[in-house]
Amino acid sequence: MGFIRSGFSFFMGTACGIFIAQNYKVPNIKKLADTALSMAKQIENSYKKRDGDK
Repeated sequence: MGFIRSGFSFFMGTACGIFIAQNYKVPNIKKLADTALSMAKQIENSYKKRDGDK
């Protein structure tokens, strides 16, 4: 009985997620994460010490 209950919850969550993604403007998480990572790399490179700096 536990498998049916957990499976039902999983499928209902999946169906709700698909409905929300299709009908509302949901941000693309992968694109957002890539943008944040590139910004972090730019900040890191700007604060790195140069070879001649002490």
